[in-house]
Amino acid sequence: MSPGETIAEYYQHYGQGAPAAGQVSSYRIEDFAPADSFPNLRRDFYKIKLLCHAQGRLTYADKTVVIQQPALIFANPLVPHAWERQGGRPTGYACLFTEEFLAPHWKTGSVGSSPLFRAGGAPVLLPPAVVERLSSLFELLLAETQSSYIHKYDLLRTYIQTIIHEALKLTPAPLAARPGTSAARLSALFLELLDRQFPIASPQHTLPLRNANEFARHLAVHTNHLNKALREATGQTTTAHIAAKVVAEAQALLRHTDWSLAEIGYCLGFEHAPNFNLFFKKHTGQAPSRYRRQPGALP
Repeated sequence: MSPGETIAEYYQHYGQGAPAAGQVSSYRIEDFAPADSFPNLRRDFYKIKLLCHAQGRLTYADKTVVIQQPALIFANPLVPHAWERQGGRPTGYACLFTEEFLAPHWKTGSVGSSPLFRAGGAPVLLPPAVVERLSSLFELLLAETQSSYIHKYDLLRTYIQTIIHEALKLTPAPLAARPGTSAARLSALFLELLDRQFPIASPQHTLPLRNANEFARHLAVHTNHLNKALREATGQTTTAHIAAKVVAEAQALLRHTDWSLAEIGYCLGFEHAPNFNLFFKKHTGQAPSRYRRQPGALP
């Protein structure tokens, strides 16, 4: 089951029909139906958006940024984004791609571990010369998406990675200037990433990251290093933090939804209901069915 809106669903939302390919697509912003805002929701793809002319408020994670000049926005599928337009109709470009499309050719860890995409990242503000150079790259993306060249997807990956590197050249100082120790910084990124997975909105929503190894890969560190940092900064292990959030979400779903125990367990990463029952009982002292029957739970 998909953790969020797909590229095809995104296109349908804007009345654009089906994209040219399932795992990668690009478009001019002015060619899409104008929207004063888009909702704060998760998607199952990454997005790079070049805003050439735009004014508005961008909300991502727990931050809000006012955009009044050209900018590159990097959207992680695990971190919901919302946009509220405050000026005229924006112009620029957007590129959408899945982890599967770029990951085999990504050089350092997962795509989401890039400082531009990971939790805590921010829009990159651009000088005019860079806007012109990036616009040319996006035009190449647009043209190649429609081409019949046999190796066009390799070329599209090259263009996307070039755009990412152009942005990285502009952002070394801000991304490095995080307060506190390295353990505190890594712990903050992990905790923010963990929080962004909740709440679960529907039985079709599954947790993208479920265990310590998956979180460590996403943050481009070894599991033991992440665990050590969390112990130093919080006194708890990675697994303990994940378990606490999963238990709290399970309790909320048991009390406030009519989803079956199997649906709740599956959403939280348990493919088999007995495993969910054992996990819940281990951490709460009672079976989920008994917890649901207590006063305050949904009838």
